[in-house]
Order: sequence, then C-alpha cells, then structure tokens
Amino acid sequence: MKRLVILASGSGSNAENIIRYFKNHKQVKVSSVITNRKQAKVLDRAKKLDIPSVYFPKKAFLEEQTVLEYLQKNADYVILAGFLLKIPQNIVDTYANKIINIHPALLPKFGGKGMFGMHVHTAVKAQGETETGITIHLVNENYDEGAIIFQAKTPVLSTDSPEDIAKNIHKLEQDNFPRVIEETIL
Repeated sequence: MKRLVILASGSGSNAENIIRYFKNHKQVKVSSVITNRKQAKVLDRAKKLDIPSVYFPKKAFLEEQTVLEYLQKNADYVILAGFLLKIPQNIVDTYANKIINIHPALLPKFGGKGMFGMHVHTAVKAQGETETGITIHLVNENYDEGAIIFQAKTPVLSTDSPEDIAKNIHKLEQDNFPRVIEETIL
C-alpha cells in the first residue's frame, strides 16, 4: 500500500478530492494531511473524512527535522495541494521524484515565488493570454521548476475575469489531479 501525505495551506478542496478518490483504493491511501496554518480549512475537511491531520508551524518546516521525521514515518509520496511554503532541501532530497505538486498555470509561464491562486489568474488575464491550464509536476529545489508530469489546457476568453479563469482551473484540477497522482505512483 502506497501512503500519501498531503500538504495544504488553504481551503483543502484539492486535498478533499484526493482523499475521496483514494478512499477505497486497494493500492494507495492518504495517511494524513499536514498544514502550516492553524486555521486552514483543510483541517476541517480532513476531520470530516476521518483523515489524521497535523499542524506544523513554518519554523518546523524550515529549521527543524520534525516534518521530515513525520513524513518518513507516514509517507511514501508527498502531495502538495495548495501548499504555499517552499519545500526544504532535506525533504526534497529524501523524497526525490516522490513529491508531486499542482500549479494553476501552464508552466513555465506564471510560476515561481508568489505565483499562486488568484495572483496567477490575475496575471494570466493581465497578459492577455488566450489559454491557460494546470501543470502537475515533480518538486525540486526551486519553485515550480520540477519535471512536468501532466498539463491540461482551457481557453481564456476576452470576457473572462480572473474569477472565471479560477473556476475553469479548479475544474481541471478536480478532474485530473487524483488520476495523475495514481498513474504516476503505480
């Protein structure tokens, strides 16, 4: 049984989707959820779905071995689902090619530090892009630069607002992320 630990910083809609997808899977299970924000809504979602969840402050990620030790006990793969901290080098090294992230744009465009959520969709709109999408990729030592596993596209209409773009991206995430995780690890 492959064990996934999901890292999330926000509402947790992608985390919930992944948990539900693997709920009765014979080869993969979500063993827990980690967040770096005490008030993250992902904690409520994990609790409702009977998945253990843990809060670690930023310091634990960046300056200690605590998170790595937790992962080594609970994870074969690490899944980033709206997790906003840069993954420390010790975790990247230990989980080389086993950390999977989703990004709400077609990398390499609109990636890097500070490019997440509505920041991405606003930038896509401001640049006049005619399409955008999602990128599922492996994590390395740099923001959004790991090997690309999968991309899916959606058109951007001239009448689309950043909120419209966000809605289209969310649908792509929900439709693709769990399936691509499964295909990648099995």
